[in-house]
Formats: sequence, structure tokens, C-alpha cells
Amino acid sequence: MVLNIHDQDPQPIVLNALTFLTGIVILQQLPLLPDSKWSLLLGGLIPLALSLKRLRPVLLIVIGFLWALFRAHLLLSQELPPAVEGQDVLLEGRVASIPESQAHSLRFAFAVERLLFKGQTWHVPKRVRLSWYQDPPSELNVGDRWQLTVRLKRPRGFMNPGGFDYEGWLFRQGFRATGYVRSATANRFIQSHWHHYPIDRVRQHLLERMATILADSPQQGLVQALTLGERSGITPPQWQILERTGTNHLVAISGLHIGLLAGFAYFLGRRLWSLRATNTLTLSAHQAAALGAIISALFYAALAGFSIPTQRALIMVSVVMLAVLVKRPVRASRTLALALILVLIWDPLSALAPGFWLSFGAVTALMIGMAELRPLPPSQSATFETTSYHLGRLWRQWGKAQWVVAIGLAPLLLYQFQHLSLVAPLANLVAVPWIGLLIVPPLLLGTVLLIPFPPVGAALISLADTLLALLWDLLTWCAAFPIAQWEQYSPPLWVLPPAIFGSLLLLAPRGLPGRWLGLVALLPLFFTPPPRPTHGTLWFTLLDVGQGLAAVARTRHHTLVFDAGPRYSNRFNTGEAVVAPFLRSQNISGIDTLVVSHGDNDHLGGVAGLLRHTPARQILTSVPEQLRWAHPKLCVRGQHWRWDGVDFQILHPQSPQGHGNNHSCVLRITSGEQHILIAADIERSAEQTLLAMNAGELAATILVAPHHGSLTSSSPEFIAAVNPEHALFAVGYRNRWGFPKPAIVQRYLAHGAKSWSTARHGAITFHLNNKTLGQPETFRQSNRHYWTGS
Repeated sequence: MVLNIHDQDPQPIVLNALTFLTGIVILQQLPLLPDSKWSLLLGGLIPLALSLKRLRPVLLIVIGFLWALFRAHLLLSQELPPAVEGQDVLLEGRVASIPESQAHSLRFAFAVERLLFKGQTWHVPKRVRLSWYQDPPSELNVGDRWQLTVRLKRPRGFMNPGGFDYEGWLFRQGFRATGYVRSATANRFIQSHWHHYPIDRVRQHLLERMATILADSPQQGLVQALTLGERSGITPPQWQILERTGTNHLVAISGLHIGLLAGFAYFLGRRLWSLRATNTLTLSAHQAAALGAIISALFYAALAGFSIPTQRALIMVSVVMLAVLVKRPVRASRTLALALILVLIWDPLSALAPGFWLSFGAVTALMIGMAELRPLPPSQSATFETTSYHLGRLWRQWGKAQWVVAIGLAPLLLYQFQHLSLVAPLANLVAVPWIGLLIVPPLLLGTVLLIPFPPVGAALISLADTLLALLWDLLTWCAAFPIAQWEQYSPPLWVLPPAIFGSLLLLAPRGLPGRWLGLVALLPLFFTPPPRPTHGTLWFTLLDVGQGLAAVARTRHHTLVFDAGPRYSNRFNTGEAVVAPFLRSQNISGIDTLVVSHGDNDHLGGVAGLLRHTPARQILTSVPEQLRWAHPKLCVRGQHWRWDGVDFQILHPQSPQGHGNNHSCVLRITSGEQHILIAADIERSAEQTLLAMNAGELAATILVAPHHGSLTSSSPEFIAAVNPEHALFAVGYRNRWGFPKPAIVQRYLAHGAKSWSTARHGAITFHLNNKTLGQPETFRQSNRHYWTGS
């Protein structure tokens, strides 16, 4: 088989694929969906597009739009009934994914058969994501049928500039609710139904066997990811190394892995089939090899649980091999376009996933960047060139391929993730063949043999683990380079199309006029930073960190961060997941002053994670004993400084002695005639102290309400002294304390203040200057998509 990457003739199917994709992408940008009835037009437009060639591109845009509309409404129709949100309900259904073990808890997908609440029965949502915290069962198998008492809520995630769109991820995965299992007598195991999920049941058994074999191996999670697509065992430090070396794609079973396996199966199948002449009477060697490649790819995709990236890869490989099987020319552009169409028909929501763009982007870059390669004539190869020359030439081509992919994907990576590995070409030069040729084959063979021949399977898996350890030492060394990773702000969307065009132009064959213009087209990607405040202006953002507090105040040349939100687990904290990405998206590489108000987890928990990514020149806190490792200073009344015409003043605590909520640092910021008061977690007694000592200094245009709007704070006298125009509540969606309390919100409204909540609005940003203060920008509204919760 020869894959023709020199396909110079215009192909209508390429235009068809791009126009179909365009329609789907347009739909995904909408904040609200059109009526689902519009999708009924598909029945008439599809035959029309097949018959009218001239109008086909335009019609395919409409067809793509309507197809995505149909699928989106299909998923949104499974919305959680409002009456049951936040209530204890009874679910009956099946465990629909391999449970992920976390610290004393389990997390898994649950396929809902019926939902019972107050005598009523619902059959939606069809798929929910559950966590089991209290006394989870020692054995929870995929396919098991359970009755569970759970508390559900609509999909909800943090909404911040530069942050991960968790709600979008849940939507793409088909989850229309999340929740947790309650401790109740009604919880009971009903029956084991392994035949509903036979592949995942086998995968779970294999994962358990692997965990036993590699119990003492630090690479256990990596091995499970490479073999079975289960990545929950990869530790945060390992993810950091993979990210810094640009090799994180290697632990997501996708086009690279399945392509390598299919290629190996094709090569081996062609050789073996050719050994017997009679075989070629039924199928040619190429056809038999293509069939074997498809079966091998299907097997690997099944091992990986048919995850969405695996489905994409399987479709792409199958398109190529089916063309060989039916003896059609395998042209690169046509094959890629057909794969694109099939992937989008199968799942139009895949256009929302970064992996979709990176997969097709990498193949496109290779098609353009490697177009100059020509195979040598067989006679010359056999006569004049030595084996060493062949190997050297292959190695040079492989090295060039790494640079081609790095350049081709740079705009997408910087736009989506705000970082780029500078050592990725070097690391992948070794890591890809090492994993593809030395690690994956024994891993797959060992996995297959684990059930019939356990000792042989275990030996092969242990061998692969040893080889992976050697590679891991190299990746660790690469990641340790200070310049291993380039980090920057998130570029605006308008620079992405010219940057992609510029990167592909740079990869075009030598001799093409104007290749140097590719560099010019790339410049805006690196030199279009986000705007900054002017002198005397303050930009204030209250970030959405769930039930906790984190705020950022920016002047022309300085940045203050007030608290860093909670640490939810050993693997997740909002300092690392929310605050640091926000700062990077705003082109902020360092913090001038970090104020940690007090020692509660919802304020201090994210500090360590934040400082791992963004250094702070000065830390002020009321609990220095809890942050000794960071060498903080005490915050105390009277501290005052001025940045770029903006004044900062600590109003509380009054003395170094004290503890708890009422010892929280309280900060007042002044920009002209506008003031912000951040009251942290003070309660009524601290409010009275402030009223007694600083009554004239409490007035503020914007108040971050004390203690998240609890009943023990926001006394009428305190609100009257502050007299805010805007009251901001830093709270989590449907938090267990019910903050902010309705009575407290009403108290602020009665005083004439407008109420804002991070749970309802996401990140909230104000621009303060001497002029009249306008309405804030709320990220949940400004970044709204049709799947975003209200």
C-alpha cells in the first residue's frame, strides 16, 4: 500500500468536508439553540445536496448546522427535572463505567433506568456521573445493577477566563447531571449484568490484574493508560512531566497508537499472507493485510473502551484500510476528508474537543510538511544504497516529522492551553518509537495472555514496565530544563486563523514563493497581549472557585491576589486549576502581593498549587504558622501601599493575636472615588470592631460580602456603614450551607445594593476609575454556550 500524500488535484470531497464542518462549528458557537423543528429540514436537504453539485457546499453548511442541532437537542432533552435537583432521589440503573478509585471514594458513570421521587417516576437523565464518598462498597463492577439514594444537580463547573470548561466536557461525555450517593438503607445491589458491558467488564478485570502485577511500580498508571486507556492512575507530577515534554498525547490511546498498531499488523499480515501462493487467489496480500489491520485497530479500540479519541482514530484508520480492501486509490487528502465527515456524522459534538482539532491538525501538517518526500526506486534502493543509509534517511525523516507536527500544532496548542513544550520534538523523537515499537507490543501481547497464561502475560507486562521506566528517566530529564515549556497569555480568537495559515505556509515545500510570510502571520500569536489597566485604574475580578474565595486586583504594573480558593483533594485545588490559569490568560507571570485572609481550607487550600505555577514577591496572612514554608508576613491594621495611583489598605485584624474567621485579613482598595472592601470571613463581632475603629473607612462601592453571606455576618449596621452599590457573594452552586442566605441577600437588596454571585454569574469583573462605575462583566454570561447552565 502506498499512501499518496502528493495529491495535487482539487478534490470536491475536501470542500464538502470543510463546509460540513463549518456548519457544525457555527452551531457550537451559539449561546442558545434554534427550535429543534428546524432539524426536520434534513430529510429534504440531504437528497438536494446529492443532486445539486453547484449548490452542494452551501447546502452542506446548512446540513452540518442542522445535524449538530438535532444531536444537541437530543442530548439536552435529557435534562434533570428541576423538581428533583438537590433532593434525595432513588435511582435504579447500572454502573456504566469502570469505577475510579480516589481517596476513600469512588467515581463512576451510572446509566439510569428510572428515577423515583415522591411517588413520581422519570426516565431522564439517561446518564449521570456519581461519586460515592461514605462507605463505598469494596467491590463495584461495571454492569452491576443497583438501587441508590442520590442527590443530583445539573452539570455545573467553574466559569473563569483561561479555565477548563467542565460543563462543556460533561456535555460532550453525555452526562446531564452529577451527584453523590447518600448513606441510606435503600441502597442495595440488585444483580450483576456483565453482558450489558462485556468489554468494560473484561477491561476492569485486566486493570485489577495489572494493579496486582505492578503494585510497587510508579509507572502503574502509565501502563494502564497505554494498554487500557484508563488514565485515572496517572499522578499529578507525572502529568506535569508529560505536559512539559509534549508527550501527554502518548497516554491517550488515539491515532498514533492505533495507527502504529494497524501499520505493524498490515506489514506483518502482508508478509505472512504472501508465504502461500494459494492465499492470493482469494485475497491479495494487500487486502489481507488491510483486513488484519482493521481487526487489530478494532481490538485496541475495544481495549481502550471505545473512548471518543479512540473512536476518531478507529474511523481514520478504517477509512484508509477499507480503501485498500476495495482496491481504491488511497489519496491522503480524500482519505482525511472522508474520515472527517464520518467522525462528524458519528459525533458532531467531537468538534468541541481540543483532541479533534489536534488529531486532524497533526495529520494535515504532516501531509503538507512531508510532501517533498519521494520513495526511492526499488532498483536503486537495492543496488546503490546501504542499510545504514536507509536507516539514517529514515531517522532524518522521523526527526523532520516531529518538527513538522510541533510547528503545525503550535497555534492550536497556544490558543487552547496557553503553553507549548519546546522540548517536544526531541522528546517525541525518542518516545514515540520507543513506546510504539518496544512498549506497546509486549503490553498488548501480555494483556491478551493474562487470562489464558497468567505467568507469561505478567512477565511481558513487567518487561514493558521496565522499558517504560528507562524512557521515563529521559522524559524527567527533559522536563527539568528551565526552558522546557513556553507559557503565555491566551491569544484572541481572531489571531488563530492567520496563525494556522502561517504555520502551514512555513511547512509548504521549499521553493514556494512567499513562504517567509508564514512567520509574519505567526507574529500576532505572540505579540497580541490582553489589555491592561491604565494608570489610576483598577481591574477587579472575583473568581469562581466554588465554595471559597479567590480574587485578583490589577493595576497598570502590579497584581494582588486575595486568597486562592479551596483544595478539594490531593489531585485538585483551585489555586492551580483556576487562579494560575486566569493569571496566565491575562499575561501575568508573577504576583506582587498575595493576601491569605485566614486558615480555612476554602481560602488557603489553593495557595500551594498557585505558588507552584506563579511566584509571589510578598505574602501577607493572619496565619503565618500555616504558611511557614512560604515565609509570609503578618497582615495587620495600618499596612498601606500605593500602586500606579491605586491605594491598598489593611483594615483588620487589629493585632497579631487571634484566630478563626474573626481574625481574617480585611482589605480596602481605592481607585479615585471608587472603593472595594474584601471582608473575607469576618462575622458580627469583627464587624463591630471595624465599626468602632474604622467606621469612616468602611464605605465602599463594591463589597465582597463577609463569610459568603452567612447569617452570622452582614449585620445591618455594617451594611449601612459600607453602603455598597454592589454586593458580591463568593459561593458554590447549591453548596451544603445554603450560602448566601436568602435573608442576607434581601438585606443587601433592601439597602439598594445589587447582588452578584459566583455560583450564578461565574467570574465577576469590575473596571474601577474616577468615572461612574458601570455594570460588571460576568463570565457565565459573556462566555455562554447553549449547554451552559443558567
